[in-house]
Amino acid sequence: MRVLIVTAGSWGDVAPYTGLGVRLNSAGHEVAVATHERFHDAVTACGLDFRPLPVDPRQELASAAGQDLARSMSPAVAMARLMRMVRAFMPRLAAGVCDAVQQGTDVVLTSTITDPICSTLGEAMRLPVIGVYLQPIQPTTAFPPLITRARSMGAFGNRLAAHALWVGTEPIFTPAVGKLRRELRLPRQRFGGPLGLPRGHTVLHGFSPRIVPRPTDWPQGHQVCGYWWPESPPGWQPEPRLLDFLTAGPPPVFAGFGSFVAADAERLSTLIAAAFRRAGVRGIIQSGWSGLRGEGDDLITVQEVPHAWLFPKTAAVIHHAGAGTTAAGLRAGTPAVAVPVQLDQHFWAARLHTLGVAPPPLRYQRLTPQRLSEAIVTATRNPALGTSARRLARDLAEEDGARDVLTALERLA
Repeated sequence: MRVLIVTAGSWGDVAPYTGLGVRLNSAGHEVAVATHERFHDAVTACGLDFRPLPVDPRQELASAAGQDLARSMSPAVAMARLMRMVRAFMPRLAAGVCDAVQQGTDVVLTSTITDPICSTLGEAMRLPVIGVYLQPIQPTTAFPPLITRARSMGAFGNRLAAHALWVGTEPIFTPAVGKLRRELRLPRQRFGGPLGLPRGHTVLHGFSPRIVPRPTDWPQGHQVCGYWWPESPPGWQPEPRLLDFLTAGPPPVFAGFGSFVAADAERLSTLIAAAFRRAGVRGIIQSGWSGLRGEGDDLITVQEVPHAWLFPKTAAVIHHAGAGTTAAGLRAGTPAVAVPVQLDQHFWAARLHTLGVAPPPLRYQRLTPQRLSEAIVTATRNPALGTSARRLARDLAEEDGARDVLTALERLA
């Protein structure tokens, strides 16, 4: 079958689909990925076809709106700012997705944010559409909505809050999807939530049931499959400088904030370096989209390094608790220090602590060298965290997250 994977966002919203796409290719399917032009080379290097989508996510995160979102202390304020930012570029994104789908496919696999657009196109073109999500957004009694930063509000409260959030975020999609429906001569449709998806819509989730068990009150078509591990860049080799550093002393601690764009990268770089010194550990800082940096006898800066290669060689991993980096740390069996900034990162950070592989999360907006160094000491010297991390890694190695996706495609065929 011709399979089109549609996703938008940062690299963490794209990378898992490279591994899924390679797996589908190896099973005989023809796979194309529609995403931002910034990720063209990374996608095609994996042997997957590429279809461009508009919007540069790094520019959006570096904009005034993106910086306001990162500084938000209140979940309500963060949600309002996110809605304004996403609503502004959603019409352009919808047009790009429409062009990508109209180039031809037999089935569309869509991420969370592009699902309302893809489902509308599927309805108009009579194409099967399957959700392939990296986060659990379906309302449930099991936990509160991802972006509320709240503890459980009880079964009724969790579900009520999720439905309230759906209603509140509906305006993100209404203008773009409404315009698309008019252009495709489809009847007007009131959303049943921000996704506005047809009843019985199949959604496959690319995370492990060991990390987030499938809620019993989810619809039947919603499955938790296991992780879709990113494909490593073909022919990638580590720099000799990094290899020399790794062999020159005990395992270092990694610090990286991925696609987060810090308003003051120099301040954050200095803070991380100071925390490493206070904790008495060797450190690796990944530059990321913020351009973090730090150098010294026990500290180096790296650019893009596959997490699957580097994380098992570290004593602990400091990160922003994005879904992809969280998964990579769990796969490596390495204790974490989670410093969530926004959105679903607070959910994943809390999960790491609950699973016993990380100390309590540190809020980015309140981060200090002392707090970070104390968390580093806990992560590297508490043997219980390492034991739990290694046990989880062994369990994850037994899972096959792509199998359910292949099964769904076989049923369609």
